[in-house]
Amino acid sequence: MAAMQRAPKPNPATSTDKPRDTPRVRPPRTTLADRQGLPRGSRPPVKTVAENRSERQNERQTERPNDRTGDRPKQANIAEQKVGDRLAKRLAAQANCSRSQAEQYIEGGWVRVDGQVIESVGARVLAHQTIELDKNASLEALEEVTILMHKPVGFDSGEGGNPALLLLDPAKQSIDPNLAGGASASTRFLQRHFTNLTPTTPLPNEASGLIVFTQDFRIARKLNDDADRVEQECMVQVDAKRALHGPTTVPLTEDVIYQALDRLCHGLSFNGIPLPPIKVSIAQHTDKELWLRFAFKGIRPGQIPQMIERVGLRLLAIKRIRIGRIPMGDLAEGEWRYLPVYKRF
Repeated sequence: MAAMQRAPKPNPATSTDKPRDTPRVRPPRTTLADRQGLPRGSRPPVKTVAENRSERQNERQTERPNDRTGDRPKQANIAEQKVGDRLAKRLAAQANCSRSQAEQYIEGGWVRVDGQVIESVGARVLAHQTIELDKNASLEALEEVTILMHKPVGFDSGEGGNPALLLLDPAKQSIDPNLAGGASASTRFLQRHFTNLTPTTPLPNEASGLIVFTQDFRIARKLNDDADRVEQECMVQVDAKRALHGPTTVPLTEDVIYQALDRLCHGLSFNGIPLPPIKVSIAQHTDKELWLRFAFKGIRPGQIPQMIERVGLRLLAIKRIRIGRIPMGDLAEGEWRYLPVYKRF
């Protein structure tokens, strides 16, 4: 076995390392006079308290020119800021209730801060702000709402480029004149009613009439999954003067109208499948307008336009006026209202 050899010791004469006995040179100490550009050993002039204060104010204004009161942007509603105490904490102390009860009051729209209704549980308030709890405040659980809307032509019932949800504006809310108890019995408007809404009973973009948005999964299931068992009623406008005859049009006569009605009620098919009998009648007939009333279940998208074309009539408009037992009533285009909790489709 070969013996291990030690590394040779460095020669001090040829070593490039700095000798240990070389004295360490320290840089000269920097004094206040050096920093101010004065001769070494001299003392800087002593400033008064007023001069020091003036210099500090000038420095602050130079570094933060926009931090003056006049240039500071206006703050939004303090209840939405991350300053102050939590509204629920202040309300619990003021109303002598628990924090969870205070949050229920806030979510229910019963709390005002400086006269403005606040529905956000995480809102904060400052000490000088006034908190009011409505005298009719209730801790009852908030019910899920269902909204009826008269969709205008050109809007999508669900998702799309121009959704009808954009029309859910408080200014367009309508109160049902036939509501039991009057306007005072209507559902109170809350911002939370416009979240988690499920669109149901879709209508084509070119049609108008009653559509439904709901937070209640039971209603959504009934109107979407069980739509074949829910009767709908539509008003269909056709040309009152001309009928289709192949690629051309001919004058619309009484015989053509009644023959078309008979075929609409019986004997048509859709996508190769025979259609069940439906109820079609004349709702309005004048020299200028002809409206037909359709009552049916399980209608398919595009079914009515195809049926109208198959019997030789010219389609002008479709308006849905009823879903199940719920009529559209006097809702104008673009208006909406809450469905009373005691009504069912």
